[in-house]
Amino acid sequence: MPDERRTIQSVERALDILEVLATGADEMRLNEIARATHLNTSTCHHLISTLLDRGYVGQNPRGRTYFLGNKTLELSRSRAAMIDLVQIAMPTLRSLNQGTGETVHLDVLRGHDLTTVAKLDSQHAVRVVTDNATKAGAAHAAATGKAILAWLPETELNRILADKGLQAFTDVTIRSKDELVENLGLVRRQGFAIDREEHQPGVVGVAAAIRNHSGAVIGALSCSMPTMRADRDQLARVCDQVTAAAAALSLRLGDAGADAGDRPAPRPLPACRPSAA
Repeated sequence: MPDERRTIQSVERALDILEVLATGADEMRLNEIARATHLNTSTCHHLISTLLDRGYVGQNPRGRTYFLGNKTLELSRSRAAMIDLVQIAMPTLRSLNQGTGETVHLDVLRGHDLTTVAKLDSQHAVRVVTDNATKAGAAHAAATGKAILAWLPETELNRILADKGLQAFTDVTIRSKDELVENLGLVRRQGFAIDREEHQPGVVGVAAAIRNHSGAVIGALSCSMPTMRADRDQLARVCDQVTAAAAALSLRLGDAGADAGDRPAPRPLPACRPSAA
C-alpha cells in the first residue's frame, strides 16, 4: 500500500525552528537557526517572520537574535507540566494583601481578555470587591491589563486592539490608540501601571508585570483601592509594595531579573502624579 501519510513541508520547517529555539541557546541568530534546521537563510527568514508576526517567536532588535515568543509559552503552559501559577503566587498575594490592607489580584491574558485567576479582598469596611472573572475587552483600561500589554510585541497588541477595540468603561477610559501606546511606553519606563477610575468608577489600581523563567511576561499583580484612600502618599507606598511583590513572585517563577539597561528600576513617586499612567 502506498504511504498515505502526508505532511506540509512549511509546517514541518516552522516546527523545526520552534524546537531549535526551545532546546538551543536563550537567543539565536538567524544563521544559527538556519544551520541547525538545515534551511537556507532566506527560507528560514521567511518562516521566522511569520512566526514573529503571530507571536510564536520574539526578536531582540539590539542583538538581532530570536527567542521563543509569548504565544509558544502560552501553549506550553496549557500542558499538564505547566507551573501552577496560582499556587506559587498565593504567599505573595497574602503578603501584599496584608501589607497594603487593600484588595489584590493576579490577572492573566486568556486569549485577548483579561482574567482574574486569584484575589484576596480588603478587610476595610469600604473596599473594592470583585470576583474571579473575565474582564472582557478591559485590558486597555485595568492596571493589570496595561502592565501586561506594555510588554507584548506590537503585532500582538495590534491584534488585540483590532479584536476588542477600546471600550469606554468610564468617562476617563483611554479611547485613542495613540494615547494608549504613549501610556504603555510610560508603563515600560516606570515599571508599573496605574489606572485612575479607568475601569471602575471610584477605584484606583496599581499593577506590575510578573515574569517566568525565560523573562516572558505571563501576568500581573495588582492592588485596588477606593479613590478616598488613594492619596499621593498612600499611592506611592502601594507602588513600592506592588512592584516589590511582582519582582519577588517573578523570582519565585525563575526570572533572573533585568539585564542592565533592559528593564526599568521602579520609579513610583513621579508616576503617582495625576498625569501618570
